[in-house]
Amino acid sequence: MSHHITEFDHLHYTYPDGHKAVDDFSAVIKHGESVGIIGANGAGKSTILMLLMGILEPQQGEVRIGGVHLTKKTQRAIQSRMGMVFQDPNHQLFMPSVYEDVAFGPRNMGMDDAEVDACVMAALEQTGIAHLKDRAPFKLSEGEKRAASIATVISMHPDILVMDEPTSSLDSKARRNLINMLNGFEHTKIITSHDLDMICDMCKRVIVINHGHLQADGPVEEIMANKALLESNGMELPLSMQKCDGCGYKRAE
Repeated sequence: MSHHITEFDHLHYTYPDGHKAVDDFSAVIKHGESVGIIGANGAGKSTILMLLMGILEPQQGEVRIGGVHLTKKTQRAIQSRMGMVFQDPNHQLFMPSVYEDVAFGPRNMGMDDAEVDACVMAALEQTGIAHLKDRAPFKLSEGEKRAASIATVISMHPDILVMDEPTSSLDSKARRNLINMLNGFEHTKIITSHDLDMICDMCKRVIVINHGHLQADGPVEEIMANKALLESNGMELPLSMQKCDGCGYKRAE
């Protein structure tokens, strides 16, 4: 599955309370693409990621990775090639130290101590937090926690990096550091976010959803400049594409 294709094929999902979160959603993401999935609150973004990861099971349709249908039988093999960074890093950091958190995945994959150490240190170096390896996660800043949660995923060498609101709760410096770090990864990246400027910086393609239904799919520069499309789906133009009425300066050309 090293040169996989990620396929969402006519997915439907309704929660037990009757809320239809995903409505006939289809998309194909090729190997190495960086794709942003955007929409207003409640649009179905997080549900789509949970369907992709096998946390939820579609009631209709299917998810395929590298041509393999994601089911309970294939889930473990497929998930070994995917890594999800949750919106709240505290959901991924639960060990006494950053090192132990990052080592958790490789150890569960059956690696020996030398292999585990090599994977952990490579992931910590790549995320710029090797100096924090002995720190307790609860003592980290939000930006450091985010980097550590990403390290826990990339230590397992996934082909697909899945991220839900990766810049949430970050200050401007931590946000920029995160974007620069993620832009250095060669994984397939699938990102949901309300931070449309971050999507502009990281993605070449954008998928717009509303009530779990596909509204648009195209190049980031076309989607993000389409004010009518964004507003009709509960969003605004990214700040980098808004014009400053006071000075007549347009932030991005």
